[in-house]
Amino acid sequence: MKGRPPSSVGLALYAAGAALAEPLAGRLLAARARRGKEDPARLGERMGRASLARPPGALVWLHGVSVGESLSLLPLAGALHAARPHLTLLVTSGTRTAAEVLARRLPNGVIHQYAPVDAPGAAGRFLDHWRPHAALFAESELWPNLIRAARARGVRLGLVSARMTARTAAGWARAPGAARALLQAFELVLPQDAASAARLARLGARLGPPLNLKRAGEAPPCEAAELARLQGALAGRRIVLAASTHPAEEALIAKAWRSAAPDLLILAPRHPERAPVLAAELASLGLTVTRRSLGQAFPDAGGVYLADTLGELGLWFRLAQVTVMGGGFLPGVGGHNPLEAARLGSAILTGPQVANAQEIYEEMTAEGAAQVVEDGEALALALRRLADAPDEAKAMGRAALAFAERQGAALETALPLMLAMVPA
Repeated sequence: MKGRPPSSVGLALYAAGAALAEPLAGRLLAARARRGKEDPARLGERMGRASLARPPGALVWLHGVSVGESLSLLPLAGALHAARPHLTLLVTSGTRTAAEVLARRLPNGVIHQYAPVDAPGAAGRFLDHWRPHAALFAESELWPNLIRAARARGVRLGLVSARMTARTAAGWARAPGAARALLQAFELVLPQDAASAARLARLGARLGPPLNLKRAGEAPPCEAAELARLQGALAGRRIVLAASTHPAEEALIAKAWRSAAPDLLILAPRHPERAPVLAAELASLGLTVTRRSLGQAFPDAGGVYLADTLGELGLWFRLAQVTVMGGGFLPGVGGHNPLEAARLGSAILTGPQVANAQEIYEEMTAEGAAQVVEDGEALALALRRLADAPDEAKAMGRAALAFAERQGAALETALPLMLAMVPA
């Protein structure tokens, strides 16, 4: 879709401000790298300076900012590769954690780079090097300079699995011209859910059929030999997994588990670099804590095993009878997608603040495939019930697996629309 890029006074002012601030970006990125928030060896990528050569031929760019969005691109990357094997796929992400997870999960031949900061110089360098024929952005990535620069170069744009929260929509509604200009730069907008579709339409997006990429995909992988070793070490033990947890909810989950089902709690924090602080916090509650990253053994009954490594959730989902999904017990996170756990037949519990996956949890709850609990006390009761009735936990896990296996049909419907944007 060639032609003039969208423009408005607001977007022009944003671009001018970003250009003035761009000389400071290198220093800010270096400071983030010192805090472990950026990869110091790849800071150039964040300024649009590629660290790899561009292969010849057609190239499609896929972008997801953080872990959840990036992983949701995996089934799309697989489908595009199967349909157009000659395409080069470039996947970008914005966080160091997402990059580390993608390094373990991307198919062979798919290129990963960090996304450039949204400044005119960085965006231009990135696009001039990679020269994508099409770009598919996941969820809510509306970066004005990147979008306008891509349109100016004739890149065909899609916003897939598009999500728009009420808060974000209210913010864009204060600049309706800019919102319309940005959204109409996308020739394909595939909304994640009905609420997002309504908000995007009000802001001027041209909508296609619904697509929630987080419903598609396969079970997370694991090393078969390591799984067999751990299954032997944990044979006969009752295991609860707390997955993708955040600060302030780990203590709540640990206390609920201790009062209800004290054999073994495996705790896999969303950000493993927090492990030292988290281990100390759990120890202050009187819990015995051992750590995966230090090569320590599983603790005895009543202890916590801190799974402080990246890319191994596939192991823990397979080992646990019950999974407590993090992100739902405190405000500001919005919960995490339960389908990876569901694809491995785990019984799933979570807290009430799951706006990011509200429809999925509502559907799973209606089918007995998951349970949303209100607080730590309700979590303790649910854990006790599932510990006392293992057949109920197994039934919930089977329902979760059946639900997960039905997902993904929307990707098959939407795939031809995305293939129409890329070279045949």
